[in-house]
This record gives sequence, structure tokens and C-alpha cells, in this order.
Amino acid sequence: MKVHNLGFPRIGSKRELKFALESFWQGNSSQNALEKTASNIRRDNWQLQVNAGIDLAPVGDFAFYDHVLNTTLLLGLVPKRFRDIENDIDREFAIARGKQTACSSCAASDMTKWFDTNYHYLVPELDAETEVKVNTQRLISQINEAKSQAVNTKPVIIGPLTYLYLSDYKNGNKLDLLDALIPAYQQIIADIAKTGCEWLQIDEPIFALELEKQWLDAFKTCYQAFETDDIRILLATYFGDISQHIECIKRLPVAGLHIDTVTEPFDWQSIVTQLPGHWIISLGVIDGRNIWKTDLVSVYQQVNPVYRILNERLWLGPSCSLLHSPIDLMLETELDKELNSWLAFAKQKCQELDLLKDAIISQNTETITRYSAPVLTRLTSPRISNVKVRQRIDSLKPTDFKRSQTFSDRKIVQQQALNLPLFPTTTIGSFPQTGDIRAIRAQHKQGRLSSLDYQSEIRKEIAHVITEQENIGLDVLVHGEPERTDMVEYFGEQLSGCAITQFAWVQSYGSRCVKPPIIYGDVSREKPITVEWLKYAQSLTRKPVKGMLTGPITILSWSFVRNDIERSVVSNQIALAIKDEVADLEKAGIGVIQIDEPAIKEAMPLKKSRQAKYSEWATKAFRLCSSSVKGSTQIHSHMCYSEFNDILPVIIALDADVLTIETSRSNMAILSVFDEQPYPNDLGPGVYDIHSPNVPEQRWIKQLLDKAIETIPIDNIWVNPDCGLKTRQWSETKLALSNMVSSAKELRARYSSISASN
Repeated sequence: MKVHNLGFPRIGSKRELKFALESFWQGNSSQNALEKTASNIRRDNWQLQVNAGIDLAPVGDFAFYDHVLNTTLLLGLVPKRFRDIENDIDREFAIARGKQTACSSCAASDMTKWFDTNYHYLVPELDAETEVKVNTQRLISQINEAKSQAVNTKPVIIGPLTYLYLSDYKNGNKLDLLDALIPAYQQIIADIAKTGCEWLQIDEPIFALELEKQWLDAFKTCYQAFETDDIRILLATYFGDISQHIECIKRLPVAGLHIDTVTEPFDWQSIVTQLPGHWIISLGVIDGRNIWKTDLVSVYQQVNPVYRILNERLWLGPSCSLLHSPIDLMLETELDKELNSWLAFAKQKCQELDLLKDAIISQNTETITRYSAPVLTRLTSPRISNVKVRQRIDSLKPTDFKRSQTFSDRKIVQQQALNLPLFPTTTIGSFPQTGDIRAIRAQHKQGRLSSLDYQSEIRKEIAHVITEQENIGLDVLVHGEPERTDMVEYFGEQLSGCAITQFAWVQSYGSRCVKPPIIYGDVSREKPITVEWLKYAQSLTRKPVKGMLTGPITILSWSFVRNDIERSVVSNQIALAIKDEVADLEKAGIGVIQIDEPAIKEAMPLKKSRQAKYSEWATKAFRLCSSSVKGSTQIHSHMCYSEFNDILPVIIALDADVLTIETSRSNMAILSVFDEQPYPNDLGPGVYDIHSPNVPEQRWIKQLLDKAIETIPIDNIWVNPDCGLKTRQWSETKLALSNMVSSAKELRARYSSISASN
């Protein structure tokens, strides 16, 4: 029996890749230095996995930016606007971040969520003239690199059907391109086979979706073409129940199948009995997406009967790639002993697999019984329950989930209160966080800066942000969030029932890493979180300053959440905490409050049959936050990098007065969803991509707004960037926002008479 891994975090235990990338992008280090850092991370990752007991370590799971982009480069499917860039690394980062020359700007490829995770991938851009040019050099080099370190490897690639399914193709049926991809994948498989690897893992996570017949038929056509005696293919599925597609899967000419037994409850044992008798069966029995220690005794009881049937044909692995997990719990020296005993990060998950393997082979459960003891004590620990929170949840009434006035009535009183012009301008919340600001926060946290001095420094930065916004001419201002490390971590630090780690970083996209809070108990707010900062900001200007909060679904989704109660209950607990903050902001005179929900789509179950229940409790949680405010208080929400087609009814049901969304990377194409069902309230389509260093020209912004006007009534359009400006530099931020405001003013002059006549 083998223990293997599907993928490992690529950022490095101390985010070495992040810092190397950003240094390279800023021109402070060479490509050789970047590649050296990457090589060191791969070496450390392989050694860590081998030391933890992994028999087959993945290779090909490393990426400078994104593994889907890696596949695009592997296939040579570079968008036309980037093909003139000769250097491979420069081309890769241009696709991911955009490029800018003296005379023109090329937008980065669109970016969206990887299934229902908080990881973002670069959407492949395909067209009818797609020409495949396979280049396996980087992958083969990494395979040889692992072999030189005596690592028993299993190369990993994304399968052709998943790649096509996730791509952007506007010329008809995506499957029309399969004929071009099949020979390309045949070449890739042949090149990998020449390295002497016994196994190749091909990831096809779309099997967790409800696929149409044409896609299932395509699997048969495709994988028959891959049949070879030169290398054995392990088909890897994850993120959900695959039982509805088992008739298709079991007929594929592969040598093994990986099954995620964790994400969704289903009878995976019966599936195992239906599979070909010569297949390797890999069971994903350790949760690859959360941080809770596994009850290995319980898993043993489920897996041991299968082992008695399969013997050496049984492999054990995590449910999915450990990309979504922090790296090593041993780095956490500040978590209390009890909480620490409940957790397992990527390294520890590999060790869990080895412990389970030993117990199954030896038929001795003594070691895993001792290991699993904290899992049981967690369920009865007094620190996970709060009687007051549970009583408050139980006392909720239908009126707690609905505002008392309709949007049309609210819009009238809000306009009277705010007196905003046509095409009002605002930002999404954060402003550039300089090294000085980060140093101030760090010094305060380390006790080297007093609370009074810290407050003084943060107030200086807020005053600076307010002054810059007034100089630029924005209509609704923000305080810039200099006190916040991250939009979720900041609130996790303030809420009871949550813990914050030192090094539990996970990759969100590129060099962007987040440190999710751990929600281990009932959630409550003990005191106001943002009120004093917002009161101070509002005192500096006559323009409205927007209160900035993170919504309950996003806090839920971007945290490591307890798994002993329903997620819907946790979301309502968070919503009540945010509701209290909203009420205090309103009392403090803040008339515009934004409750961000960028995770509302990713939290939705992948299968449509399970989405209605989620939609109900998710929308109720958001409305619970804002239902008690006055009609004159304007509630905003923000969403980014999500496809809205499937969730438009959910978005409408939120009943936010203003919704701001990411649209610039798609060139406003995402607004087409509103053609059939218009958004009834105000809408702010993002007019420039803040994840790119490009400064948008006024003509670019205006042409985007002209497209927006074709879909959205002019009285309902807001003008804003795609997302927060935290990662940008001040110089580019001021120029970009100035161009944005100038564009809005031009449109305002053009359409003011039309709006007045209406």
C-alpha cells in the first residue's frame, strides 16, 4: 500500500516565493535569483514530504503564479497580445499581471475562483484559431530535478477536459477544441514517460460537477487516445461526490482512480466495488482544505475493510492538493497548547497518512488512538460554546432578515442625505499599505510601540488618505484601512471564538497570501471594531466616508471553520457580530456602510442540486447584518472574481443598495448576465484592474463605462476600481484614480441633462 500526495503548498514555509516574486517584479532581483528560490522551495517540499512518510511526492504542482497558467504555457496557448514577449518568465507574468508599453496597455488574463476555493486561477483564453505548441521543458526539468534528489515522484498535470471546461471560448462549443488538445496531451504524456516515471496523475476535478452527456462522452474519446504501456495514469477527482459519473469513469482506460471521501458525504465504498479489478484505488481520507486533526480511528474503521479487499491496490492520500492548507504547525509557537492539539497543517497531514498506513498494515490501532484523542476532547471543550450566542440565534425572527423599506424608497432618502452626483465615484476600501504602515503595525503587535503612539500613527495615515481622496475628487471616501492586515484576519483578531496564527499562510493568487483565522467556537463581538477609526475619518471631511466591513459568508469562507456544527449556524453567529458593528457605525454618524461579500459565489456548493439550501441561508446571513438600519443609511457590498450567472438571484436577494463588482479583466463581458435579469439596485462595475501595475488611460475607462451604460441605467451606475488598492503603489494609485474621476466627470457632463429630464 502506498501513501501519496496530490500537491503541496508552493509559497514556502515563510512565504519565500512571495518575497522573491515581488522583488523580481520591482526590478530588485534577477530571474536567476527567482529561479533559485523556486528550486529551493521545491527541494524543501519534496524532502518534507518524504520525511513525513510520503511514498510518491508530486512534481509539476509548483507554479510561479498559477498551475492553470502553467498548463496554458505547457500547451503553448499564449494569448495573441503576449506572443511578442520572447522571455518565458516575462511572458508568464504579463499574462498574469498585464503588460504596459510606451504606447499601449495589454490587460492581464481574466482571473476567477478555482471551483469553490479561495484560490484564483488565470482563465485560459481560447479561440477558433487556437494553435497548440507543446513545451514540456519546464516540467521535464522539474521531474529530473526531483530524481536527482532521490525523490520517488509522480508528475501532476491538469486534464484536458477540466482545462477546456474552465477556459474562456467565445466561438461556440469548447469541445470543438478537443481534437487539437488530444495530440498535445499525447506528446506531454510521451515526454513524461521518457523520464522513467511509473505514474502520471491527471487531475479532472470537473467530475465533481453535474456534467452534460457531451462532456462525459468526450472523456471516453479523450482517454482512449491516452492509453499507453509506457506510463500508468492515475485519474484524480476531488472537491465532491463522483458517484453520478461512475459509469463513465469505470470505462476509462486508466490504471487508477483517486476519490475524495471527505468533501461530500456519499457511499464511496460501493463505488470501489464497481471499479475494474486491476485498478489502483486512491482514497482521499485526510481533509486537504481544513486544519483540523483527523480522527484516524474513525477513518481506520472505514478504510480497513476496503484494504482487506484491495490489499496493495489501495493507496491513501489527502482529499485534494494540500495547496489550500498551511505548511507546518510546528512553526506556531503562540497558539495555546489545547488549540494546537486540535490542528494539523500540510506536513502533519502527510504524517497522518503515514500513521494510518502503519495502523492498517499492522492492524494495530494503539498509535492512532493516542493521536486522535484531542479530536474527541475538542467536541466537549467548554471554550467552543457560548450560551448567550446560542440563545440569540434561537431568538431570531423573520423580521430580522429584511429591511423595512423598498430600494426605490430608500434611494430617495439616501440621495437627500448624501447629495451625490450622477456617476458617483468611490473606491472599494483599502489604499496602498506601505512598508512604513506595515512596520507600525508590527511594532505595536510586538510591544515596541505604545497604543497611544500606534493610534497617532494610524490617524496620520487616515488623514493622509482622506486628503488624497479629496484632492483626486472622489465622491464617497474611505479611511484606507491602514490598521488592517487582511479583510478577514482583521475581524478574526477582534471576534471571540476565533484564533489567529503566525505562519498559517495559504496562497490566494500569485504572490498574494492570506492567513485565515481559525473559527474554533461560537462567534461574538465583545466591543466595537472599526467605529473609532471611521468616526475620526468622517471628522476630517464633509464628504461621506464609507464604513468598511467584511460580510459573514466571506469571513466564514476565508477562515478555517469548525466542522462540528452546520456552516449556516456559524454564518448567522458572524452576521450578528457584524450587525452589532453596523448599528454602532450608524449611531456614530456613518451613513454609508459597505459589507463585502466576495466569497458568496465560491461558498456555493458545486452541484446545482445542493445550491438552493445554501442560497437561502447565505442571503439571510447578509440581510441579518443590515436589516435594522434606517432607510437613509446606504448599504454597499462588493464582489470580485466570481462568475455571476448562476448566482444572480442570490445577489439580488441580498438587497444591497449598491453592489460593486469586478468587470475590467473581462472587458465588461460579465455584465451580459444582467441583460436577461437587470440588477434592480445601483451597480458599480469595476473600471480598472487593481491586480495589475498598469495605469488605465481615460479612454480605456470611458470605453468600459460606455459598455456599462448599454446594460445599466445611468442613474444606477457607480464608478470604482475592481477591488481594494492595498497592493498598489501610491504613485500609480493617484494617477489611476484621477483618470477614473476625470472619466466620470466627462460622462456626468454628457448625461446630466438626460438624467434631469428623466
